[in-house]
Amino acid sequence: MSMWTRDELSKIGAAEELQIASERRDGTLRRPVTIWVVRHGDDLYVRSVNGRGSSWFRGVEVRHEGHIRAGGVDKDVLFVETQDVNDDVDAEYRTKYSRYAASHTDAITSPEARAATLKLLPR
Repeated sequence: MSMWTRDELSKIGAAEELQIASERRDGTLRRPVTIWVVRHGDDLYVRSVNGRGSSWFRGVEVRHEGHIRAGGVDKDVLFVETQDVNDDVDAEYRTKYSRYAASHTDAITSPEARAATLKLLPR
């Protein structure tokens, strides 16, 4: 499995927003959605603020493959569901997006959003 380069981690981790598009069963990409992204160590994470029921998250569950664009990086990715770093990911969201109203960071760190945490892996 490939890993993120330092340059990719820096650029994507510093990006304000990320465009995410999951793959349909036939391999074509769905319409991209803009979401927040955080870096924790050498890993990148995204969440659905509306939890597992959001349309983009349900799309990810079909193949767990897709494409992202952020910080000048375009990359095909795997989406890996994870719960073991939720406290660390919460802290990263609160730090990175602290300039926004608390209601925004509260939403992205809610139990519903935490249940929809995805680690991004390059492919």
